[in-house]
Amino acid sequence: MSARGPRLRRALGRAAIDLTPLKASRPFRTVFAARTLSVFGLGFALVALPLQVYGLTGSSTMVALVNAVNGVSVLGGTLVAGVLADRRPRRGLIVTGRLAATAAFTGLALSALWLDGAAAMAAIVVCAAFNGFLGTFSQVALQAAVPGLLPRDRLPAAGALLALTGKLGSVVAPAAGGALIALLDYPLVYTVTAAASAVTTLMVARLPAMAPEHAPGAADGATDGATDGATARPSPLAAIAEGAGFAVRDRVVGPILLLGFVQLLFATPYVLIPELTDRVLGGGEQTAGLLYSASAAGAVAASLTSGWTARLRRAGAVLLAAVALCGAAAAGLGASTALTAAVAALVALGFAEIIEEILRFALLQSHTPDALRGRVNSVWTAQNTVGGSLGGVVLGALAAVVGPGAAVLAGGAATVALTAAIAGAFPGLRRARPGGAAVPPPRTPSEPEKEKST
Repeated sequence: MSARGPRLRRALGRAAIDLTPLKASRPFRTVFAARTLSVFGLGFALVALPLQVYGLTGSSTMVALVNAVNGVSVLGGTLVAGVLADRRPRRGLIVTGRLAATAAFTGLALSALWLDGAAAMAAIVVCAAFNGFLGTFSQVALQAAVPGLLPRDRLPAAGALLALTGKLGSVVAPAAGGALIALLDYPLVYTVTAAASAVTTLMVARLPAMAPEHAPGAADGATDGATDGATARPSPLAAIAEGAGFAVRDRVVGPILLLGFVQLLFATPYVLIPELTDRVLGGGEQTAGLLYSASAAGAVAASLTSGWTARLRRAGAVLLAAVALCGAAAAGLGASTALTAAVAALVALGFAEIIEEILRFALLQSHTPDALRGRVNSVWTAQNTVGGSLGGVVLGALAAVVGPGAAVLAGGAATVALTAAIAGAFPGLRRARPGGAAVPPPRTPSEPEKEKST
């Protein structure tokens, strides 16, 4: 019995979330702290903005319009940020994004204090578009910069820490934002958010320049300057096409992005939770809240027990399994007619989503050359923006025809089937590992050398 205690502690230690990136890298600590603060500030605003718009107009259509303006701005900003993050020192882009957020939230605070009616709505739309376009610069540049702050074998741990921050922020921040609105009203809530953004701006301004490799000035960290004719850079559209071409050709990066799109399109059933609650489970608001919380609980559990992800030899195979588990969990949710089964399915879905996110982050960053990392991360960010929305439309349209349970079940089954197809079509992904090289393939003459991942 006495020997079991130390073995159990060692096992728990290996499973627990790896905090080494926070201990080993001061810049990563700064990035982590700034991201945590910005996620909570954004969570406050995400609650306040739709409530304020609805209070001003009484129209859900206007709420959707503001969301659409923000979404289009984010998409445009993401594509521009990807090109800039491969040409300019990334610290400047991160600072630009945080300054834009500070200015936008300050504008929202002033408009909530002094304006009303159409003038207030116009100010909200302008601030949402401004922050959507420039604010996304920080997200794309930060994702592209993180691999340069840590050894490659610490990328899964970094991904787990960032995923935990994002998930906790998405769960805790909206609830805290609602309480702040009730206590302080909109001007003060936006002021708090603007202050948080200003603090993060000061924090990230102290980061190293983080110039991309092969960019002008990368060797000394200077900002990029003019180039001669022999080294002239392609136009922005050509640069975007170059990044997209790399993603399509690469036998690891391309399949990862395709896999993420499959998961977002078919295995994100959250938009149907209210209808499932009403028509299948026969519950109300408390039941819906429990279902949303179940997914978040699974995600947090996955983050806190993610230490094992750093020791995977075939991380690509586990990534495929995690996406297949997302599909199986979604199918289980669609087949559920009891609350306990639905909760269990959503816990599993939240758990699988975070494992998928951790491994996708590590593999995507380590298999992308630094000179292209900004553009590839912009595709990832745009995929999350567009894919999730499109997935909601697809499942919603299917639910109108076959019902919510059958729609979610079909989406989950499609995810499992398509994941299996991707696994069969891209052996380089099955063998991929976060260090940037694939596990060597079996020595058989039937599998040509060209299948090795680059």
